[in-house]
Amino acid sequence: MPELQSLVLTDRTPGTPLNYTFTPSDYNPATRVGTVVSGSGVPIGNKVATVMCKRQPSGRFKARLTLAVPVVQTETISGIARPVVIRTSYFTGEIMFDSSSTTQERKDFMGMIQSAFGISATLVNDAFVHLEGVW
Repeated sequence: MPELQSLVLTDRTPGTPLNYTFTPSDYNPATRVGTVVSGSGVPIGNKVATVMCKRQPSGRFKARLTLAVPVVQTETISGIARPVVIRTSYFTGEIMFDSSSTTQERKDFMGMIQSAFGISATLVNDAFVHLEGVW
C-alpha cells in the first residue's frame, strides 16, 4: 500500500507546461481513499484528487483516481470582493485487475491508458479536448 504522499500533475500549457503539486490532505482507512490538494490558500479554489485501491468481494482489485479542478474568479458586490467558483472540471478513472494479473501486465495496461490520453491519440484527445463526437 503506497504511503499518502505528494502528487505532481503537469498540464499542457504551450511552451512551458505548469506543474501542480497536490499535497496530502486526508486519509480514510475505512474506504482506503487518500485525498491530496493543490491550492493557493483559498479552499474554494482547491484542486482535489483522490486515490483508492482495494480488493473487491470478487477477488479483483479496483483502483480509482478522481480529479476536480475548479475555475475561480473574483466577484465584487457592493464593494466586497470574494472568490467564486464559476465552473469545475471533473475526472473519474477506474481500473480493475484480476488477482492473478502480473506486475508486468499491470504496467503494460497502465502504459496503454497513459498513451490513450496523449496528444497523438487523436480519437481520445479530440473527444476530450475539442469536445468532438465520435463518428
